[in-house]
Amino acid sequence: MTTDLDIARAAQLLPLTEIAARAGVSQAAVEPYGRHKAKIDPAFVTGRKAPGKLILVTAINPTPAGEGKTTTSVGLADALNGIGKRTILALREPSLGPCFGTKGGATGGGYAQVIPMEDINLHFTGDFHAITAAHNLLAAMIDNHVHWGNALDIDIRRIVWRRVLDVNDRALRDIVQSIGGVANGYPRESGFDITVSSEVMAILCLANDLMDLQARLGKIVVGYTRSRMPVTAHDLKADGAMAVLLKEAIKPNLVQTIGGTPALIHGGPFANIAHGCNSVIATRLGLDLADYVVTEAGFGADLGAEKFFDIKCRQAALKPAVAVIVATVRALKMNGGVAKVDLAREDVEAIRRGSVNLVRHIENVRQFGVPVVVAINHFSTDSDAEQTVICEAASAHGCEAYVCTHWADGGVGAEPLAHAVAALADKAGGQFAPIYDDDLSLFAKINTVATRIYRAEEAVAEPSVHAQLARWEAAGYGKLPICMAKTQYSFSTDPAVLGAPTGHVVKVREVRLSAGAGFVVAICGEVMTMPGLPRIPAAQGIYLTSDGRIEGLS
Repeated sequence: MTTDLDIARAAQLLPLTEIAARAGVSQAAVEPYGRHKAKIDPAFVTGRKAPGKLILVTAINPTPAGEGKTTTSVGLADALNGIGKRTILALREPSLGPCFGTKGGATGGGYAQVIPMEDINLHFTGDFHAITAAHNLLAAMIDNHVHWGNALDIDIRRIVWRRVLDVNDRALRDIVQSIGGVANGYPRESGFDITVSSEVMAILCLANDLMDLQARLGKIVVGYTRSRMPVTAHDLKADGAMAVLLKEAIKPNLVQTIGGTPALIHGGPFANIAHGCNSVIATRLGLDLADYVVTEAGFGADLGAEKFFDIKCRQAALKPAVAVIVATVRALKMNGGVAKVDLAREDVEAIRRGSVNLVRHIENVRQFGVPVVVAINHFSTDSDAEQTVICEAASAHGCEAYVCTHWADGGVGAEPLAHAVAALADKAGGQFAPIYDDDLSLFAKINTVATRIYRAEEAVAEPSVHAQLARWEAAGYGKLPICMAKTQYSFSTDPAVLGAPTGHVVKVREVRLSAGAGFVVAICGEVMTMPGLPRIPAAQGIYLTSDGRIEGLS
């Protein structure tokens, strides 16, 4: 069987100069990283008066059956170019956690991929390493400040800045650090999160430019004094050095799809524990260069799309023209109660039952005033009858669905979808708005997302959580949006509850202030900010051949 890696290796990459020219980027703004990847000077603009139209690709709740959101994003961008629409793709960078864990890489699949696939899925241009270094430099400077006299009077019991690592490692979730004697500092409890959940990652993705990045880094709250006053990275004089480490990482990365579409891949937060969108800088650059920009938000629309609308679009003043919801026959069968081992067998009734998940996402996206279209990502085991049921479910809720074969056929397989998306975008009929106002209390914002997007009865939290939110409101953080962190598999906080549950309760167990990024994180249920590896991690099957080729990467 031909793998995604085989297809990526067989692809004929165009010279990067040609890709830059297709994107409309001046060669003076291109900084090559090898032959087939480059960084773009973020100061480069064309002076265009009217920005392009922003198209968001989101999805139903993910399942082990797969949905193919990135694959569909790539196929749609290739298809739009194929029908004569000047289009750029704007995606997130993959994390090493999924690459060596369960999910695999994030460059698409089949003939709808961004390439060079191996480079993008591994170290790429070093952005994640720079983010990890900047984050951990701040952690080191906190402990160093305490060690050398603690002039800021930091209460070591209230240090909230943990360290990060871009691999899954459950053993580091909770640790005791600085043991071994006086020379090693003051022992305390701490832990590690995965790099994609770092506030530094969020800041890089939401910053307008390098100076804004540095200013946001300075606002990071790392802990509190004994009188409970916040201590920031600027107080520690760490923000300048952190910005220096991120000077190159803030520049968007330029690569290409198998179909020759320019792709800006930059930033990579997860949507279940972070805001899940690529960088504002890359998105704006794409809108400056192209008539259409196809971007994605992580996981299902209840997480990625909600945060795209309520955090990224709010902060960056973006107005999405269309949202595409990706669904598959296989995933909707699982939502209808079919086990993964039985997905190849036709089951129309399971599709009917499972389509409630798709319908819920259609309804939710419409709450933001954004027109919606459905992409059915085709698998070879799908039957016509099953696909028809999905189309009927979408149509019954005023939304057209299109079967897309981009995995097998590249952009040509998504051209019907591309025509529909372009027509919707050109109508400019949407009235986009976030679903809550800045002036709502922080917990009211949490409750709004829980009740309107997750369809919960209510959100609840311990008195200590309410007290913390009240302190942040009193300190001037009350107008910040909320970044919900919960399982991606369900509208509820229980990953086993599929379909479209209602009446459940969303328990907020912890809240974290991301003052530099500009939001408050609400951690719900049992979601982890440092994932663990599965029983048989993908890393066990990845190796080098005698001629230096990588095998096993997916």
